[in-house]
Amino acid sequence: MKNKLETGDIIVFLIYILIVAGYGYWVYRKRQSKENDTKSFFLAEGSLTWWAIGASMIASNISAEQFIGMSGSGFAMGLAISAYEWLAAISLIIVAVFFMPIYLKNRIFTMPQFLKQRYNEHVALLMAIFWLFLYVFVNLTSILFLGAIAINNLSGGGNFHLIMILLAIFALVITLGGMKVIGYTDVIQVIFLVIGGLAATYLALTKVSEHFGYGRDLLAGINQLFAKAPEHFDMIFDKPTETASEAQIKNYLSLPGIAMLLGGQWIANLNYWGCNQYITQRALGADLNTARRGIIFAAFLKVMMPIIVVLPGIAAYVLYTNGQSDVTQAMNIDGHVKADNAYSAVLGFLPEGLKGLSMAALTAAIVASLAGKANSISTIFTLDIYKKYVSANATEKKLVWIGRLTVLLAMVIAILFTWNDWLNIGGEGGFNFIQKYTGFVSPGIFAVFLLGFFWKRTTSLAAVVGIVGGFLLSVIFNGYLPQWFGNETWMYTAYPNPDNKGIYEIPFLTSMGWVFFIIVAVMAVISLLDPGSKNNPKATQYDRSMFRVTPGMMAMILVILGLIAAIYVRFW
Repeated sequence: MKNKLETGDIIVFLIYILIVAGYGYWVYRKRQSKENDTKSFFLAEGSLTWWAIGASMIASNISAEQFIGMSGSGFAMGLAISAYEWLAAISLIIVAVFFMPIYLKNRIFTMPQFLKQRYNEHVALLMAIFWLFLYVFVNLTSILFLGAIAINNLSGGGNFHLIMILLAIFALVITLGGMKVIGYTDVIQVIFLVIGGLAATYLALTKVSEHFGYGRDLLAGINQLFAKAPEHFDMIFDKPTETASEAQIKNYLSLPGIAMLLGGQWIANLNYWGCNQYITQRALGADLNTARRGIIFAAFLKVMMPIIVVLPGIAAYVLYTNGQSDVTQAMNIDGHVKADNAYSAVLGFLPEGLKGLSMAALTAAIVASLAGKANSISTIFTLDIYKKYVSANATEKKLVWIGRLTVLLAMVIAILFTWNDWLNIGGEGGFNFIQKYTGFVSPGIFAVFLLGFFWKRTTSLAAVVGIVGGFLLSVIFNGYLPQWFGNETWMYTAYPNPDNKGIYEIPFLTSMGWVFFIIVAVMAVISLLDPGSKNNPKATQYDRSMFRVTPGMMAMILVILGLIAAIYVRFW
C-alpha cells in the first residue's frame, strides 16, 4: 500500500482539472453575454437538459460525506446505511411526480419565494435565515473537512489546510461562473465520480479475494464479504437488548430499525430532495417534462451509489478484522480506529494512475457539492434577502456581483470554522454529523412545505409555529427528554451513547419522526382555529392532471421501485 501519489497519478489528476476547467470556461464564454442576468447566473436560464439536471443533482449530493462518511458507516454498520440512498431514489420519484408540478406551475425559483407566495414574507425570511446557517455551518464545513481529510490521506499527509483552501478555490472558480457552468461541469464531474468510484470498488473487492487466496476474482471478493461479515448485510437493525454491545447500540442510534422507516428516514429524504434550494434549483428553470426526466435519471443513479460508497467500507472492515496489515495501519489513528478512514485505506491499494483517477473522482464529488451549495447560498441571500430588504432597486449586474461576494464570504467562514474542527465533525462522524444537525430543522420545514402544498387551510401563523416549534422540539428530543421523562416511555427508548459516557440519547431518526407528527398536528389545530382559513387566498393552486406522468416515465419509475423492493427482500 502506497499512501502517496506517483507521477502517473498526478498526470491523471491534472488531466481531470484541465478538462473540468476548460469545459467550464467554454460554457461560460458561450453565455458571457448574459453574465449579468440573475436568471442566467442563478438558474442557468432554463437551459439545462434532463441529463444535465440529473447529473448535477447527483454530483451536488454525492460528496465527501458519502465517499468518506458513508464508507465509514459501511465499515462500522454495513449495508444498512444504504437506506439513505435507496429511499432517496423513491423520494426523488415523489418529488418529480408531486412536488415539481407545483413549483413550476407557480413559477417558483427559490424556496423562500414559495413560502412568501404561500404564506407571507415573515415565513420566507425566517426560513431563508435558517437555510443560510444550515448550509454554511453544517454543509459547507463538513464537505470541506471530510474532503480535505480524504485527499490529505491519499496524497501522503501533511497538507490538510492547504488542500482545504485549494478545494475551496477550485469550487469558487466554478461557482462564480453561475448555475449553467455548475450544471454542465457537473456532468463531467459525475463521469469521473462514477468511473473512479467503480474502479476503487473493484480494487477493494479483488483485494479481499486475494487476501483469502482466491486471486483477483471480483465475485470471490463479494462472496467473502458475505462469508466474513454477514452481519454487515442486515438492512434492519434489531432493537438493542441489555446485553447489546456498544457497537450495536451506536448503530441503532444512527439507524433505529423499523422505526426509521416509519418516519425519520422519509422526512430526511423528502425534505432534502423536495424542499431544498441546493437540490431543486437544478430543475426549477426547466419545463416540467425535462425536470421530471432529469429527476428520474437522478433516481436511477441513486440506486447504484451504494456500490461506490458503501461496499468499499465493508471491504475495509473485512480486511481490517482479518489482519490485513496495511488496512489496520490506515484505520488506526493514535490507537483508535477511525471509521472515516476506511475509504482512504481502500484507495491506498490502487496502482499508479488509478489512484489519481480515484482522487479525481473524490475531488469531483467534493468540488461539485461545494459549488452547488455555494450557489444556493448566494441565490437565497441575494434574491430573498438583499434584493428585498437591502436594495430593492439594485441592477441585475449588481445583484450578480452581490451573489459572487456572498459565495466568497460563505467559503471563508466555512474555512475558518473547519480549520481546527471547531464543530467536532471528526468526533461525530461525517455522515452522522450532517444527518443529525440537518434533522434539527427538517421536520418543521417539511411539515410547512407539505401542508402548504396540499392543505389549503394552512395559515401563516401555523407555518411560523411549525418552523420555530420544530426546531425547539428537536432540541428538546435530542437533548432533554430522557432527563425529564426517563429513558423508556411509550414514545421512545433512549440508549447510552458510547461516545458520550453517561448520556442517554433517543435515536435522532426516531426524534425526527415524532417531531414531524407533533408539528403537523399543532399546525392543523392552529389553522382550524382560524375562521379565515376556510377561504385562504394564498392556498396553492393545483389540479390532479398536473400529477399525471407519461407511460414511458411510469415504466422507469416501476423499474426503480422493483429494484429497491428486490434489494430489501434479499437483505431485510
